[in-house]
Amino acid sequence: MSADSSLAQDSSLAHLLGRLAVVEERVRRAVAARREVDPQPDDPFRGLYLSEEAVQRVLAGRLVPAEPDPVADAHLAAVEAAADAAEHDGTPVRLRALARSMGLDALDVELLLVALAPDLDSRFEQLYGYLNDDVTRRRASVGMALRLCGMPEAAAEGRARLTGQAPLLAGGLLAVEDTDRPLLSRALRVPDRVAAHLLGDDRPDPVPATVLVSPPGCGGVAGAEALGGALVRGIRLVYLRERAGGSGQALAAAALAAAGQPVLAADAGRLVGEPSPVGVARALVREARLTGAGLIVEPIDTLVAEAPAVLRLLATASVPMLLVGAASWDPRWADEPPLQLDAVPATAAERDTAWRAALDGRLDPRLDPAAATAQFLLGPQHIERAARAAALHADLDGTAVGAGHLRQGAREQNAAGLERLARRIEPAVGWDDLVLPEPTLRALRELTARARHRDQVLDQWRMRPGGGRGRGIAGLFAGDSGTGKTMSAEVIAADLGLDLYTVNLATVVDKYVGETEKNLERIFTEAAGVNGVLLFDEADAIFGKRSEVRDAHDRYANIESAYLLQRMESFDGLAILATNLRANLDDAFTRRLDVVVDFPMPDVELRRALWDCCLGVSLPRSDDVDLDFCAAAFELSGGNIRSVAVSAAYLAAEAGRPVAMTDLVTAVATEYRKLGRLCLDREFGPYRAMVT
Repeated sequence: MSADSSLAQDSSLAHLLGRLAVVEERVRRAVAARREVDPQPDDPFRGLYLSEEAVQRVLAGRLVPAEPDPVADAHLAAVEAAADAAEHDGTPVRLRALARSMGLDALDVELLLVALAPDLDSRFEQLYGYLNDDVTRRRASVGMALRLCGMPEAAAEGRARLTGQAPLLAGGLLAVEDTDRPLLSRALRVPDRVAAHLLGDDRPDPVPATVLVSPPGCGGVAGAEALGGALVRGIRLVYLRERAGGSGQALAAAALAAAGQPVLAADAGRLVGEPSPVGVARALVREARLTGAGLIVEPIDTLVAEAPAVLRLLATASVPMLLVGAASWDPRWADEPPLQLDAVPATAAERDTAWRAALDGRLDPRLDPAAATAQFLLGPQHIERAARAAALHADLDGTAVGAGHLRQGAREQNAAGLERLARRIEPAVGWDDLVLPEPTLRALRELTARARHRDQVLDQWRMRPGGGRGRGIAGLFAGDSGTGKTMSAEVIAADLGLDLYTVNLATVVDKYVGETEKNLERIFTEAAGVNGVLLFDEADAIFGKRSEVRDAHDRYANIESAYLLQRMESFDGLAILATNLRANLDDAFTRRLDVVVDFPMPDVELRRALWDCCLGVSLPRSDDVDLDFCAAAFELSGGNIRSVAVSAAYLAAEAGRPVAMTDLVTAVATEYRKLGRLCLDREFGPYRAMVT
């Protein structure tokens, strides 16, 4: 602890104990007055029954104001003078700071101190039990607290300070218990966190600590300075709508830092999972007020759906409240309109700064981190976590952090929600594994170039179209089965350092009206938070042509297609549609596609390369293997050739020898039978006998 913080704590504690000494003077006077009229002060059963003398004493009482206490007043003046001097020297006094931040008046502070006394000095428990005429009730009651503060029990002014809307109770500084009792006999309790704060303990309350998260770093977030200035000028409620790749939490944390305020960040998902979300939310607000912090809560979409009362409470809290969500703000969520801003994706320069700050000199000096990860949509907090993960992989390799480590770390930030709706594939192939015509390869490389340079083209060069279109990229792979569409999608994902997610149509298509659209919306929503390539295989099944409406089925089918047209335009990721039947796709999709790639059946030259590639270099080959004949004689796609090569390898393994021509020809015949084709003599030529 520094000398300044130690001095501040000493000054705050001295002021608090001095004020408690004033309370003690008043309690002593009240005890002495009680003993003067108590007929049997030493009766061991006092408080358990009423004697005749006690009844007469109660009947003789009057509702009169308490007399002034010169001794206590003089002590109070001395304590406050010392606090004035400490604050004049720049030393904060916690009780005074709390009173200012919570809007407490002098009577509120007196009531708080009376209720706090038993938590700081156990002697007050016995004294309060005596004054309550019940040794089991060792906390101040409402009536006793009012009397000790010099207020008549029937005074409306004093009683109003202990209602739910008054600062003490609304701010969570005081709780009134035993609500089944009459008001004046209800007990007052100060929460442990408030007592700990006044004593100098800044550890958060265990109740809201379960929903608190570490705020992200605050460097290099666009718009943070302007928002911080608005907070300084008194803006209290802010709503930050997150765009894909943007981070509302990082913007909020940076703005609070610019405003010179501490940060408390809470996870709304954890909050709604608590047994009492409203109680935890109140504790969060109290923690923010105790520490002078701004409160960040995200994502509020969860609160809207599951705990709207919590959202309304947070929106009315008297602390800087920065709410983060994905949906547009609905005025029905709160009576007070917030300042609404968009959390936009970071620029390349901001990402470069964030990567270098997070890696702190561990980055390969020849590497441009922003360019190496341009295809990823990452906010500042995602970059922080990805950098830590990349550093771990670099430690495993014993090298500086390189591009592969950055991409691996970025992929590990993907949420697992999409895996429930699509099959995740970690790419294991590259451009060298593709055997395709040159025009097809050029189109595939164009698709990767769009993903890699879209920040520069759409943001820096402002080539982004209007009409609500997203920043997404959509491509169509059209060709017969086995021509390499899925493998090409995997190569693109590998080149970009992304995972491939293949959408399972069984989880999408539903016979009930409207369910298919809902399933697709779930996929697009989950995919928006994932850095990956989304592959719709057999896309014509769900992206089919709209038709003339002849009955209700046609109308709903057209609605489904129209929805998909709109949703594809607003998608911000990389989506690939693969189809064997391009003619079945709606023409409107073609206009919305960025790249259309045709996958033709391979010619003889490509089939020769495919045979050689599929057999590989590890599989031993016999001298009689004639790949030129195989390429010229058998008109097969790449997928079929791959199947033939695998079948031939199994035949050779069973025979215990290298792959021979007889294995290849036998495997081709088996593949023909799978395809429903005849094994013609003119195709198999001199090897027809091997098939027989």
